[in-house]
Amino acid sequence: MVTEKEIWQYLEEVPDPEIPVISVLDLGVVRNVEITDNEKINVTITPTYSGCPAMNAISISIRLKLIEKGLKNINVINQLSPSWTTDWMTEEGKQKMKAYGIAPPTKNPSSDELFSDEQNIECPQCGSHNTRLISQFGSTACKAMYQCNSCHEPFDYFKCHH
Repeated sequence: MVTEKEIWQYLEEVPDPEIPVISVLDLGVVRNVEITDNEKINVTITPTYSGCPAMNAISISIRLKLIEKGLKNINVINQLSPSWTTDWMTEEGKQKMKAYGIAPPTKNPSSDELFSDEQNIECPQCGSHNTRLISQFGSTACKAMYQCNSCHEPFDYFKCHH
């Protein structure tokens, strides 16, 4: 019989489909793991935003990982409330994201600061805070596109959600 702790460990091996260097646990989308009396495994996930196209891929990857580990009777539940927040991301995940070339969320900006050039987002390439917003949307809707004024490299910034 598998334990909830073992399932959490298995989920550490499930990569985010959009940022494969971080796990779904690093991203903070897995909210709960439960094993019922009849040995049904319920994994509750919350999307980074309600229309996130990656959630189907995440659900399938979770099922496949647990099947690979010999488990059956798996139920992945999508839960929209409470809404996902970047506060649920692990610090390790943020560091992996930065090493991958994506600026991780650093704080929860006020509505006045959101998408402002005043944010001084740190460039993941050279570490400079002399950066500017290029587009409110980067490679995915949950990222914004910035460019570093020091090294001139463009980069994605994972937007804060709170």
